[in-house]
Amino acid sequence: MKRRYGLHDYHSRCIYMVTLVVEGRRPVLGDLCGPDEQHPKPWLRLNELGHRVLQCWHDIPSHYPEVRTMDIQLMPDHLHAILFVTTQVPYHLGMVVNGFKKGCNDASRELLGTTLWERGYHDRILTGEGQLVTMVRYIHDNPRRLWTKRYHPEFFTVQQEVEVAGKTVAMAGNRFLLDHPYKVVVQCSRRINTEEAIAKEVERYMNMARDGAVLVSPSISPCEKRVMRAAFEAGMNEIVLLENGLTPMWKPGGAQFDACARGKLLFIAPWPYHSERKKITQAQCWQLNALARDIATLT
Repeated sequence: MKRRYGLHDYHSRCIYMVTLVVEGRRPVLGDLCGPDEQHPKPWLRLNELGHRVLQCWHDIPSHYPEVRTMDIQLMPDHLHAILFVTTQVPYHLGMVVNGFKKGCNDASRELLGTTLWERGYHDRILTGEGQLVTMVRYIHDNPRRLWTKRYHPEFFTVQQEVEVAGKTVAMAGNRFLLDHPYKVVVQCSRRINTEEAIAKEVERYMNMARDGAVLVSPSISPCEKRVMRAAFEAGMNEIVLLENGLTPMWKPGGAQFDACARGKLLFIAPWPYHSERKKITQAQCWQLNALARDIATLT
């Protein structure tokens, strides 16, 4: 989604995390490598274009002296980076990012004959206590998570008796979604029952998902179901809590299988599997919602 910014969007002494995605998700910035004698964890070996992108990043302060480049993590097909605005400035975030993208695109045209980045970008202001440390840790863990997803598919089968947020659960899907620093609980009252009110809630949560949030919900109320369905169909990241458990041979079907394979979906079940057809109780609803809130606070 392309965003428009005014001066009010770029305050003094703000820290931003910015995410850029390579057009078509082409893995053109380097190669993912496993641990070796010099690297205790999986890492990215940058190619020439990756090095040029990194140089463009470090050149930002020479064009915008009020902006400090704090950290960056390149991946084969995207990057996460953190900027610090040291004082009030007469320009907005889009000017800084677009200037960086132009330098990268010039390098990409020279080396590959094509532009590099998708249109637009995602950003998030890091304001909460400890958010910067959490985000730096998260972006630098990207190579390890990608390596695990590629070379250890057994981690994405059903896992029984796993401790999550103080509860013993079964889960299947991308367990690394639990580590994401930006998770949001989708909880909507049953009183939200008109089409207009539901659509408003769907759009509110979708905006957060577009900005990188992982949506967490047991999808109990009709509004919650609509939100989670819309996010799923749009390919957003989701953690879905289930009333019924997961058998050892359980596998998601259809589009849910594809979403798990892409790392977009995680199922969590706090109770054992049963074969009965029964309605979820009010007490179970409360417990699932409480677990969703606890999961959203995990760092």
